[in-house]
Amino acid sequence: MSHEMSNTNSNGALAPLSPPPRLLMGPGPINCYPRVLSAMSTQLVGQYDPVMTGYMNEVMQLYRDVFNTQNQQTFLVDGTSRAGIEAVLVSAIEPGDKVLVPIFGRFGHLLAEIAERADAEVHTIEVPWGEVFSPAQIEAAIKEVKPKLLAIVQGDTSTTMLQPLKGIGAICEAHDVLFYCDATASIGGNPLDVDAWKLDAVSVGLQKCLGGPSGSAPITLSDKFVKTVRTRHHVEAGIRDAHHEAARGPKIRSNYFDLPMIMDYWGEERLNHHTEAASMLYCARECARLHLEEGQQNVIARHKVAGDAMLAGIQAMGLAPFGDLNHKMYNVVGVHIPEGVEGEAVRETLLMRFNIEIGTSFGPLKGKIWRIGTMGYNAREDAVLHTLQSLETVLRMQGFNAPAGKGVDAALTVYAEAKAAGVANA
Repeated sequence: MSHEMSNTNSNGALAPLSPPPRLLMGPGPINCYPRVLSAMSTQLVGQYDPVMTGYMNEVMQLYRDVFNTQNQQTFLVDGTSRAGIEAVLVSAIEPGDKVLVPIFGRFGHLLAEIAERADAEVHTIEVPWGEVFSPAQIEAAIKEVKPKLLAIVQGDTSTTMLQPLKGIGAICEAHDVLFYCDATASIGGNPLDVDAWKLDAVSVGLQKCLGGPSGSAPITLSDKFVKTVRTRHHVEAGIRDAHHEAARGPKIRSNYFDLPMIMDYWGEERLNHHTEAASMLYCARECARLHLEEGQQNVIARHKVAGDAMLAGIQAMGLAPFGDLNHKMYNVVGVHIPEGVEGEAVRETLLMRFNIEIGTSFGPLKGKIWRIGTMGYNAREDAVLHTLQSLETVLRMQGFNAPAGKGVDAALTVYAEAKAAGVANA
């Protein structure tokens, strides 16, 4: 699907930004909460202004609550969610370290690639796309490989599956393995209890259930993880004072993603590392405020109801969902493209005529499934109903015999039942 639209006015000059009013119902990014957009337009202050450092401290506390952790080292890495992943992995991995990556979709392959680029000895285990791992499978691999680090994705939008994490932290603790998770696509829409599940490092992004744009990567690090990466602590020559010590281990190979140096920037000494992306910090702050203001359990319940309604509507239309539904993420559903239906043509018509975006997929699922998200600001009843009704219309245009109105009716029933049960903000 490729369309280019003119952005010039009558005299050939570039026109002001005026994107169409898309409803982003794919696997992310999604439409931002309006308050987040407003926060991003707030005027800047200097990076060491006490107001700014105060905001940084507020962000740290807000994301401790979002992550359900007491970790002191909870802050932002400036960059997309991949920046958070890379910062964790490149800071923890020394050349030759063993890393175990359980792969159940595209983003497990990403973790493995980044670890390989950090010169780790990477070991992988895999299950077919649409499935997840049991704790026993992961424990068996840990016993065999004896890795320094386990790196796993919680919610992989390429397959729409949610990997259970409870119990894995205790396994890692018993075998002295660092436990890292990329929870970018799952945080905010699915339970994530960092301390209770004994996670040592978690990185996320804003562009899914937290309702912001891509460009800031909140992370949280356990004391054990911090102690590990602090052995490679380094202070740049240009800002080093007499009391600073040289790196005690091999330098982290990335300056930008050097977590000990970033911790120095966010810590009391405020050692200069980079210029904080102030507008994205404002944005991340507002994402967390909204999440906690609504109430974490309420937000997760809203995502579950929206996801249940979308799933019920899809099934009522005669479409088959993808994967093990016992392990489906609350915030995205995979849908088998029916025989005889041109999947990309459906996506194009939805986008260009209905202003609704849904996703395709990757790898072995490319051209075989659509991915429909219900995330953040878009995890709401009207967005679900508009998407289902529009999808039904486009499918009927292609000759698919979708029962008229059944998808919307099924979604309405889910919402009615949720409201009767007292689900907040359903």
